[in-house]
Amino acid sequence: MIASGLVTLKGGFFEMGARRTRYAPDQDGPPRRVALSPFAISRVAVSNAVFARFVTESGYRTTAEREGWSFVFQGHLADPSAHPETPPGTPWWRKVAGACWHAPEGPGSGIEARWEHPVTHVSWDDATAFCVFTGTRLPTEAEWEYAARGGLRRMKFPWGNALQPGGTHCHNVWQGPFPEVDTAEDGFAGPAPVTAFEPNGYGLWNMTGNVWEWCADWFGALPEARRPPPRDPSGPESGPGRVMRGGSFMCHASYCERYFVHSRTMNTPDSSTGHIGFRVANVHPPDPESRAGSHVDGQP
Repeated sequence: MIASGLVTLKGGFFEMGARRTRYAPDQDGPPRRVALSPFAISRVAVSNAVFARFVTESGYRTTAEREGWSFVFQGHLADPSAHPETPPGTPWWRKVAGACWHAPEGPGSGIEARWEHPVTHVSWDDATAFCVFTGTRLPTEAEWEYAARGGLRRMKFPWGNALQPGGTHCHNVWQGPFPEVDTAEDGFAGPAPVTAFEPNGYGLWNMTGNVWEWCADWFGALPEARRPPPRDPSGPESGPGRVMRGGSFMCHASYCERYFVHSRTMNTPDSSTGHIGFRVANVHPPDPESRAGSHVDGQP
């Protein structure tokens, strides 16, 4: 189903984390060296088309479908006041009955024009079920960040340090006063197709912006800084939620400046919203004779 969409990376040592932490609870710094074995990761986030095939073949029903609701951004609703229930502290999210992956804004909405958009309204549990069925897995947080950096060192974005190099929009994030108006200067108000913009140095699309992506790890402190560097860290044994990486179309400097390669946050495994998706990694280490991609600082 997705094997042809995986790119193999050689792994190696790389610097994980931020040099300057913007939000202390994110625990995204200071940076530390980490060693990774070779792994493969999908070039794009799982799309609605791919997820639909999984549902057809497996009969799976998502968390939102079973529970009967999901959170939708108010700006995507014709009448937000018709959905008054909101989570604490984030009134721009509305609990919408019937919202799910194939009805992103609730009953009457659909994905007919969004087959190549990333699937959303999927919980960590849903993403894991997809992985089990397809013989894949969610990437670890360390693998995700290594892949997002695309071979660049000490850069904030997959392409460098400038948010808009030469005035060019390179990913799908918020423009305008949040949460009232997204001017969509980057071309999109809401999720963009999985191959929008340019891929990074490893040929991976939308590693920042667009939709948050679930990782395998429980949320906690970054891997311990030590010598030799930790190899293939997989996070703590438990935590308050599962890690999400990359930011989304809702990220903006005035609200959630988490659209960097080192940005991290978390949510509970059963949570689903209109700005969370996922991409997959390989279950077994790639054949050493067929490795592709690049490493950053050298082989571990």
